[in-house]
Amino acid sequence: MTSDTRQTHTRSKVILLAGILLFAANLRAPFTSIAPLLETLKQTFDLSATQAGLLITLPLLSFSAVSPFAAGVARKLGLERALFLALGIVAMGIAVRSGGHVALLYIGTAIIGSGIAIGNVLLPSLLKRDFPQHVAALTAVYVLTMGIAAASASALAVPLAHLAGFDWRLVAAAALVLQAVAAVAWLPQLSRGAAAPSAATAESSSRALWRSPLAWQVTLFLGLDCFLYYVGVSWLPAILRDGGYSAEQAGSFHGVLLLATAFPGLLLIPLVPRLRDQRALAVVLSLSMSVGLAGLLLAPKWAMLWILCFGFGAGGGLILALAFISLRTSGAGQAAALSGMAQCVGYLLAAAGPPLVGLLHDRSGHWAVPLLLCVTVGVLMAAVGLFAGRSVRVGEGVALTPRPSPGGRGERIQINARSV
Repeated sequence: MTSDTRQTHTRSKVILLAGILLFAANLRAPFTSIAPLLETLKQTFDLSATQAGLLITLPLLSFSAVSPFAAGVARKLGLERALFLALGIVAMGIAVRSGGHVALLYIGTAIIGSGIAIGNVLLPSLLKRDFPQHVAALTAVYVLTMGIAAASASALAVPLAHLAGFDWRLVAAAALVLQAVAAVAWLPQLSRGAAAPSAATAESSSRALWRSPLAWQVTLFLGLDCFLYYVGVSWLPAILRDGGYSAEQAGSFHGVLLLATAFPGLLLIPLVPRLRDQRALAVVLSLSMSVGLAGLLLAPKWAMLWILCFGFGAGGGLILALAFISLRTSGAGQAAALSGMAQCVGYLLAAAGPPLVGLLHDRSGHWAVPLLLCVTVGVLMAAVGLFAGRSVRVGEGVALTPRPSPGGRGERIQINARSV
């Protein structure tokens, strides 16, 4: 490779990476930024708390419904064009949501969730294809970017509402600016086009994943993490209010939670690539959430500490779950199929979390029962992580602990196990 060719290759990779990060910034902010405006929307459209809460859970249902079809879209259009289409769908959803009618509010929110679902599924596949040696680190980077963008959008929503004369439509439409920037950054990728696997091969691979225990372990790890994360995002302010904190304090702690979920990437970026497998990390992150939830129940006066524990575990668990999608598959096509499976089931679990916890609270009259349930879910997630964190790919043998070879270097032993 000549010097000019090498420079061109490096430049194209940098442009692609910038596009990925700008794309990632649009994978949460368009719907999490509406959360601070829920009170305004309730008053504007005379919505009940359940109806307003649906604006947060509706995108999760869209994630679950659309995720299985994202890999098929990529096979027909190519990864780059499919991701560009996802940006267009999200932008259309934002425009519809900002129309000012209550029906458009819900329709637009569902459209936004559908576009984000395609991006959620295909971005790990793109990393698997173009950055196979840096999957874990770049997953941490893009999840960090996603979290910072979501937290920033939520923090700016109320100040923007003040500037816009409390016109929520202008605030909701402001997300189009970030969409436009990401779309412009993604334009250079549209000229690329990788050969897609045949439909028969892809369909066979997808069916095999649904019969793979390892694929289900990755799926459950993602699903349980999202279940706990969205319970925390939805109910933390209410838990804190019942624990003796004011509405203002509860709101501030909610912002701390969003930031806490964003920053585990700073630790995991250098750490994950150095690990032989990720079992210990999966257990630590899962139990960190359980500790945080148990602390909120037993010692609410230390809420800041427990929120940091919970946020670190939830954010780190998401990074690890998304990294598993690439680390446990053999190619971009298989990664896209596993991503679709994991996010279909995972976000269905996530959508069930907030209403289930709310129901348990209403039935019991306190937070002890729902919090104990969530602590148990964290322990279950740790047990699943012991299996999902093994250094093995779908369809390969079970990787055992390396034993020293005569030359002093580790030698990996594998047992053929088609059931893995």
